[in-house]
Amino acid sequence: MGLANYLASAVLQQQQLQKQNQKQQGYFSNYFWKWRRPAEVVVMPWTMVCGLLLFAVGLISLFTGHVASDLEWYSQRLVKRTWYYKTDRDYHAPIDIWKSKFSNFYYGCCDRGPHFAAAVRERRSNGYLLIATSGGLNQQRTGITDAVVVARILNATLVVPELDHHSYWKDQSDFFQIFDVDWFISYLAKDVPIVKRVPEKFMRSMEKPPYTMRVPRKSEPEYYLEQVLPILLRRSVVQLTKFDYRLANELDEDLQKLRCRVNYHALRFTKSIRNLGQKLVVRMRKMAKRFIAVHLRFEPDMLAFSGCYYGGGDKERHELGEIRKRWETLPELSPDEERTRGKCPLTPHEVGLLLRALGFENSTYLYIASGEVYGGEETLRPLKELFPNFYTKEMLAGEELKSFLPFSSRLAAIDYTVCEESDVFVTNNNGNMAKILAGRRRYMGHKRTIRPNTKRLSMLFAARDKMDWSMFARKVKSRQRGFMGEPEEMRPGRGEFHEFPSACVCKKQNLDRFVDASMPEFIDKKNGTSERSISKGETGSMRNGSVSSVEENYHEDLLSN
Repeated sequence: MGLANYLASAVLQQQQLQKQNQKQQGYFSNYFWKWRRPAEVVVMPWTMVCGLLLFAVGLISLFTGHVASDLEWYSQRLVKRTWYYKTDRDYHAPIDIWKSKFSNFYYGCCDRGPHFAAAVRERRSNGYLLIATSGGLNQQRTGITDAVVVARILNATLVVPELDHHSYWKDQSDFFQIFDVDWFISYLAKDVPIVKRVPEKFMRSMEKPPYTMRVPRKSEPEYYLEQVLPILLRRSVVQLTKFDYRLANELDEDLQKLRCRVNYHALRFTKSIRNLGQKLVVRMRKMAKRFIAVHLRFEPDMLAFSGCYYGGGDKERHELGEIRKRWETLPELSPDEERTRGKCPLTPHEVGLLLRALGFENSTYLYIASGEVYGGEETLRPLKELFPNFYTKEMLAGEELKSFLPFSSRLAAIDYTVCEESDVFVTNNNGNMAKILAGRRRYMGHKRTIRPNTKRLSMLFAARDKMDWSMFARKVKSRQRGFMGEPEEMRPGRGEFHEFPSACVCKKQNLDRFVDASMPEFIDKKNGTSERSISKGETGSMRNGSVSSVEENYHEDLLSN
């Protein structure tokens, strides 16, 4: 009994101890729960909630608006790889606005490939190809270049092309009065047989006159083989009219290189044009070691064609409206929309502001390639105030220019020669002269070529009075990124081949060793720069040749280009 009572007493004590522990655990648990219990929610008025939300949205909008306006500038500071800052230790310093850092590492390469067959002889060709070009000097130049390639495709003998005497400029010059015709024929002898005219014996033996046709714009080589070649074989002589931009932009590499041989080497100006153009270059360099050539392109016909408005009131609208009537196919355009789209040339004053904002000083020498500027001296006055060292071919040549004055194409050729030799070339539109000169300067080693980013600059010029000069200059530099003629801007398949001759620009091998690792766009094959390097047996010779100047592509699709 004693043992039983003892065991029962022990079990009872154990049960009491467990109850006490459970009670204490419940106390601390309740205490902890009470300590963690949140405070009662205070109900706020709905109007106060809306007000706070609107205030927050306003702060966010203000902040994001400021950041968006300077997004490119911030990115240039945060990212080391950029056009406007160097890639070395001091990468915040601006680049040399006179010359690309990498220009010496690129060269023109348009030699015939090993599989490019020699030209067929005239007697064994498929017939004679007559070409009637269209437009101003540089528009005709594109037609002549493509005419040689088409003759090659058709295995035909090319007759020296006819120049357009009926365009806006009414220039009566013939091919031999602008281009060195003998040089043209001899230089391309290995590519295409070229004659000055169809042999008279052959013409007398023809039963019918030459067949005339106009091919669609930017036709593929297959079109010429399927539609033109059968007629050529049947009639022996075919004439293609209005021949400009009638060949596709993208061709195989051998044909693209042929384009370059024609444009950059075979089409050389006559001796009289070359001599006077070089004299003007020498006179500019006697005054300054380096100078800028500006293709101002602010003539009445250009402004009328663009459909833009420059604040001249009813007088301007009437004058430009009358000029627009010369082109029956031009659509009605909204000046404000065209400016927003970047289709309006900058005014001379805006060109001056752009150059000063990029860093060109007041003492810089300017050569102005231009015809009659709309508004005359009053329009040019702000530009001359920004750059007093202001010269034109009329100012430099004097009496030497007199024999050229009746011929707009020859004057254009003189302007082109000076622009080609300038240290920096600035184009104020994206017309034929701008494209061809930009392409040639890329081919000659990426000489500095500046094209205003008018689409992004238009709003900036409109808000010029709302910011100080430092902010304006900073924004101009930001918006001009990719429009300064750097090698990385040229990618195969981009734009017109005449402006971006990627098949004819090669890169030297030692560029890869020179470029800093932070600039992969120059060494990455996927980024679009030309990847052909100099091989041991490749000379990459660059023959001397001239190209030509001033005018515009007056075609129905220019505004959509």
